[in-house]
Amino acid sequence: MRYPAIILSLILMVFSADAALADKRIAFVVGNGAYRNVAQLPNPPIDAKAMAATLRNVGFEVIEGTNLTRDTMTAKLLDFGKKAQGADVAVFYYAGHGIAISGTNYLLPIDADIKSEMDVKLGAAINVDVTLDQTMGDAKVKLVFLDACRDNPFAAKIKANTTRSVAVGQGLAEMKSGEGTLIAFATGPGQTALDGQEGTNSPFTRALIAHITEPGVEIQQAMTEVRAQVSDETSKGQLPWGHTNLTGSVYLNPAAPPPATAAAPASGPAPALASTTPGTDVELEFWRSVKDSNKPEELNAYLSSYPNGQFRSLALARIAALDTGNGATAAAAKEKDMTRNLTAVDPATFTEDSSQVTEDQIGLDRGQRRDVQRRLNGLGFDTKVTGKFDDETRSVIKRWQAARGYPVSGYLNKLQHKALLSEIVATTQTSSGDDGSDSGRHARRNSGGGGGGGGGGYRRSGGDPGAFMGGMIGGMMGGMFRH
Repeated sequence: MRYPAIILSLILMVFSADAALADKRIAFVVGNGAYRNVAQLPNPPIDAKAMAATLRNVGFEVIEGTNLTRDTMTAKLLDFGKKAQGADVAVFYYAGHGIAISGTNYLLPIDADIKSEMDVKLGAAINVDVTLDQTMGDAKVKLVFLDACRDNPFAAKIKANTTRSVAVGQGLAEMKSGEGTLIAFATGPGQTALDGQEGTNSPFTRALIAHITEPGVEIQQAMTEVRAQVSDETSKGQLPWGHTNLTGSVYLNPAAPPPATAAAPASGPAPALASTTPGTDVELEFWRSVKDSNKPEELNAYLSSYPNGQFRSLALARIAALDTGNGATAAAAKEKDMTRNLTAVDPATFTEDSSQVTEDQIGLDRGQRRDVQRRLNGLGFDTKVTGKFDDETRSVIKRWQAARGYPVSGYLNKLQHKALLSEIVATTQTSSGDDGSDSGRHARRNSGGGGGGGGGGYRRSGGDPGAFMGGMIGGMMGGMFRH
C-alpha cells in the first residue's frame, strides 16, 4: 500500500504546481533610459528585457516596453489595467528615473520636461499611487518592484521655479502597501540606488532575477535573499526596502526544488544528471524575445545579461547584419571574412579579472598604447589616439569589454590585450586622427566609426565592410570556441 500512496502524492504535487502556474498572471514591465531632457540611464531597458523574460518563464503574460513617452506609457498602462482585472497575481516593475514631491512618488517618461511642481501634477509624470490603484486594484496579489531610486534629475529646476515651499526628495518616498500587496524599492526611502556598470543589470534587478522565481521559494523569503545580495554586492552601500501586507504565501515558481544529489558510492563518483535549469529556460525565453529584433540595443541586452550565453554568436552576427545596413550585404561580408585565419580567444579571457596591476604587467609603452587606441577606433569604439589611457579611453575599454563578454573594469590584462590584437580591424580608420584632433575625430565620424554607444558599441567602420565583419567575427570566436 505504501507505493500507491507515494505515487498519489506525487500526482497531487504535479497537479498542484500546474494549477498554480495556470493562475491568471499579468505583469507590467517597463525600462526607461533614453531621456531627452536629462542624463540618460544606460541600463533600465536591459533590466526590463531581463525581467520580462524571467516572468514569462513562470507563466506571466507581460505587457512590456522600453524608452516610453508619456503617451505610449499611458497606453501600456491602460492595457495592463484591463488585463489585470481579476488576476490572481499582478506584477508592476519599473526601472528608470523617478521623483518624490511632497511625499508622492512619480515615474518619468522619456519625454518628461519638468520645470516646476505644476508640470508634475498636470501630467508630465506618472503618479505611482494613482497608477497602482487604477491598474492593479482588482488583482488578488499585487507585487510592485521599483528600481527608480536614482538622483532626482529635475530637483534643481523644480525648486528654482516654485514660489512656495515644496519638498523635493532624493530618491523615492516611503509607501504603504494595501491588503495583498508587496512593494519593494531598490533602496530605502529618500536614498539613491546604483544603476550598475553600463551594459549590465542594476544590482537590485540582478538580485530580483536571481531569486524571485527560485523553485519552491516564497516571495517574502526571496526578498530577504534579494536584500542580502544587494547589500553584499554594494558593500552595504545599498539596502533594498519594502513594505508587505500579503495575507498568505505567494510562490512565483511553486515547483519543488530539485532533490539533493545522493552521496557518491565508494566505487566512484555519481553520474551527472542532465536537466533543464530555470536559468536556461529564462535565457531561452529572453533570446526568443529579441532574436528577430531590428534594434541593436535589444540584442545587446541579451549579450549583457548572458555574456557567455548559448546564443552569443548568433546575437553578434545579428548585430553585425543590422550595422552593415541590410542582410544581403552582411551575408556577403560574413562569407568573405570567414575565409580568413582568425585566432581563437582563450576561454580564460572571459573570466580573468583585470586591473591597473594586470595592465602594468603587460608593460605597454606609449606606442603600444596608441596601437590599442587605434584598434579600438577600427572596431568602432571611438577614442583619441594619444598614447595616454585617460578617463575617455578607460570608458571606451569598458564598452569594448562589455561587448565582448569580458570582465568589465576599464583596464587590460595580458589575455584581453592578446584578444584585442587578434581582432581584424578596419585599416582605413586606424590611421585617422592619431593626434586626437577634432579633424581626426570628424574624419572618423564621417567614415562611419561611431562611438559605439547603446551598450554594445558596434558601429560601421570606414572602408571595406568585409574588414568590419572580420573584426566582429574575431569578437565572436570566443563564444564559438566555448561551446
